[in-house]
This record gives sequence, structure tokens and C-alpha cells, in this order.
Amino acid sequence: FMAAPNIVNVATITGKTAGLAVTTSAADVVDNAASSGKVFKVNQLTISNVDGTNSADITVDIYKNQATAFHVCKTVAVPADSSFIPIDKNNPVYLEENDSIRCTASANSDLEAVVSYEEIS
Repeated sequence: FMAAPNIVNVATITGKTAGLAVTTSAADVVDNAASSGKVFKVNQLTISNVDGTNSADITVDIYKNQATAFHVCKTVAVPADSSFIPIDKNNPVYLEENDSIRCTASANSDLEAVVSYEEIS
């Protein structure tokens, strides 16, 4: 059994930003390792379509305990040269140990993901 820290008694909050070129295979944009002793508060996830011509679909899931996927969004169209924000500061997501956020695109080289989060311990 893995424990997440009590966020009332926080010692450290470290702001982080990560990016991912999204492909047609599910890949972690942020991953809280097993036994990290941390909880991650995800403040924003932005999906940008960098293709100037074609729309592409994004699927984002929370991968609980590296075993079960729960969708934040599924096959949402992101028009060419635009962005979509499936997670924002008004609806943050907490990742416990061994959880991750994964992204999958309908086409390679069209979508990029940028996530802003806090590592809390």
C-alpha cells in the first residue's frame, strides 16, 4: 500500500512544467512514480495542434496505479493551429503515487501537450 503525503502538513511544493509530442500510442505527460512519497497537483494541461492544416483528436486519461485508465476526455477534436485545455486550475487533478496522465493522438506529429503541476511532499 502506497501512501500520499498529508497535504495539510506540506514540507515542499515544487512547481514543474513538462511537455510531450503526442503520438498514436498512449504516453505519460506526467508520472508520479511508485514510492515517491509525493502527491502531484496538476494545475493545467494544454493540448496544442501544431499542424497548420489538419484537425487531430486527443484522448487524455488518468492511469491509476499503472493499471486502469479513466478518461478526462476521449477523441476530442483539436482544430488546426488551436489549443484545448482538458485540465485547468478550476478543476485540478491530484496524482497519487504510481498514477500518471497519458495522452494519445489520432495522428502523429500534430499535437503537443504541456502540463503545469506541483510536486507536493
